[in-house]
Amino acid sequence: MRIPRIYHPILITQVGETALSEEASGHVGRVLRMKQGQELILFDGSGKEFPATISEVTKKSVSVNVSQGVEKSSESPLNLHLGQVISRGEKMEFTIQKSVELGVDTITPLISERCGVKLDQKRFEKKLAQWQKVAISACEQSGRNCIPDIRPIMQLEEWCKEQDESLKLNLHPRAKYSINTLPTPVEKVRLLVGPEGGLSEQEIAMTRDYDFEEILLGPRVLRTETAALTTITALQVRFGDLG
Repeated sequence: MRIPRIYHPILITQVGETALSEEASGHVGRVLRMKQGQELILFDGSGKEFPATISEVTKKSVSVNVSQGVEKSSESPLNLHLGQVISRGEKMEFTIQKSVELGVDTITPLISERCGVKLDQKRFEKKLAQWQKVAISACEQSGRNCIPDIRPIMQLEEWCKEQDESLKLNLHPRAKYSINTLPTPVEKVRLLVGPEGGLSEQEIAMTRDYDFEEILLGPRVLRTETAALTTITALQVRFGDLG
C-alpha cells in the first residue's frame, strides 16, 4: 500500500512529536481513516521528506512522531512559469493540478480582454486560496516536495512586461517556431496561454512588443487547458526531465 504524503505548512525543524494542521488532520483522520501506528510521509516545501508514524488520532486532531528529514528532489531542471488567462468553471483547477504534476514552478492567473470570468476582489481571493490548495494536493499526489507559487491575479500586459531572463513563449497558429526548433539551451521559460476565445490582435501585438516568441503546437486547434498541458509536456520533454 502506498504511504500517504501530507503537506505540513510549518517548517519541520526537529524530530519527535508534532501535531498536523487542522486541514491535514481532517484528511488523515476523517477521509483516509488512518489509525495510530500507521505511517505517513510529511513534506514542508523545503525539499525534504519526513517519515512519520501516527501517535494519536482524535475527532479534531492527529499527532505524529516525525523522523529525520531526507533530501529528495523531483524538480525539473527547467524553470517554468505559466501565465494562464483564467478559464471558466473547473477548467482552471484542472490546468493548475496537471501543470503542477508536470513540474511547473510558478503559475500566474491572468485577466485578458476575452477572459470569460468576471469576479469581484473577494471572490478572486477565495479562488486564489482554492487554487493554492489544488497545487498542494497535486504535490502530495505527484511526489513533489516543493510547492509551486500561485501568484496574485494580474492583468495580461502587467505580467508580460515583467523582466527576467526567461525565454518568453506565446502560442500562435501562424508561428515560425515549434518547440522542437527553439534555440538551445533553455533553462527558464515564461509561457503565456490565452483564454478560450484566444487573445485579441492587439494583445498578440503587445506580446511581441515585450519580446514573446510565437510558437506553433500543430495543425489542430486545442482548448485552452489542453494547449497549456500539451505545451508544458513538450517543453519538459525538450528541456526538462520527461523522457
